Amino acid sequence: MDQEDRIALFLDYENLALGVRDHHGGRAFDLRPIADALAERGRVVVRRAYADWSYFDEDRRMLTRSHVELIEIPQRMGASRKNAADIKMAVDAVELAFEREYISTFVIGTGDSDFTPLVHKLRELNKRVIGVGVENSTSALLPPACDEFLFYDRLEGVEVPPAAGRRGRAARPAGTVAPPPAERPAEPSIEPPAEAAPVAEEPARDVDTLSVLVAQTVAGMQGSSSGEVTASGLKRTLLRKDPTFSESDYGFRTFGELLRHLAGHNVIELAAGPAKGDPEVSLPERGDREVAFALLRSVVVDLAGEGGAAALSGLKDQLRRARPDFSEKKLGYRSFLQFCKAAATSGAVELRWSAEAEDYLLTPQTA
Repeated sequence: MDQEDRIALFLDYENLALGVRDHHGGRAFDLRPIADALAERGRVVVRRAYADWSYFDEDRRMLTRSHVELIEIPQRMGASRKNAADIKMAVDAVELAFEREYISTFVIGTGDSDFTPLVHKLRELNKRVIGVGVENSTSALLPPACDEFLFYDRLEGVEVPPAAGRRGRAARPAGTVAPPPAERPAEPSIEPPAEAAPVAEEPARDVDTLSVLVAQTVAGMQGSSSGEVTASGLKRTLLRKDPTFSESDYGFRTFGELLRHLAGHNVIELAAGPAKGDPEVSLPERGDREVAFALLRSVVVDLAGEGGAAALSGLKDQLRRARPDFSEKKLGYRSFLQFCKAAATSGAVELRWSAEAEDYLLTPQTA
């Protein structure tokens, strides 16, 4: 039990409930998917929700059954007190961070960017912060501020009706977040939502894009640390790059399953790690890299001819004509120049800067 994370859950309930109602076809907010997701991450020792509960009578019963402490923020007649619950929630979270040192993780349930300073302050206090919000009512400013961000719509057990669900969208490069909608949803209409034609199920994200992200991340971790890269460390780094990252978005049940898939495609290599179930992750030292270096050398030979040299500019296009699926990023290199420097170090080519040509020149390595 001492090794488990202690979690404090704070819910900006109006934001979540109205976000679900607006974007999930009028359905009610359900705490169970959030509770299940947090149970996988540690012990939830504090549960608090903030709202004027006279507007959420049915929800109040559901939350009470889930042992959530309801903090009443009454609204005055004829006056708006939009920030009253926000301020109270922020004060309580910071106060708890100082008073309960054993709480290691704070979960902030909201899509409102007004809570971004609170997230920054909690992280300054060495607390891990997980955000939870409805995808279409979450500000783009909030997820990057968190250590991890869970979209309510993607949690196990949340059913999104086709008429109000997420439409199929193109794969989004990791490190980006959803476009900014309104900070707090407006009070919804009491009229039932109009029927809409069913839309196609959202496709899985591009695994090829994921391969590039993982390879670059492993290469960066290997370059900045003398120790081995473990699967758990890799997952934490991916979440730091993109707090909304989840292997389930790519069709994998677990992170280990994702790594085994990438290892099967020679993107990474897995070996026994320091702990059971936490393998060491590395980039292949042979295989695809040697093939890529040999391809570079053959293209340089064709372009340079006898005693000539090939300019770096335009060389990548020549490689892609010979091998359309070539990508230095899949091999862990951040740029084509870095790839060419690695090829020169391996002895495949010679690389030098030419002031006259104002470009790097490559020649086949001589024996």
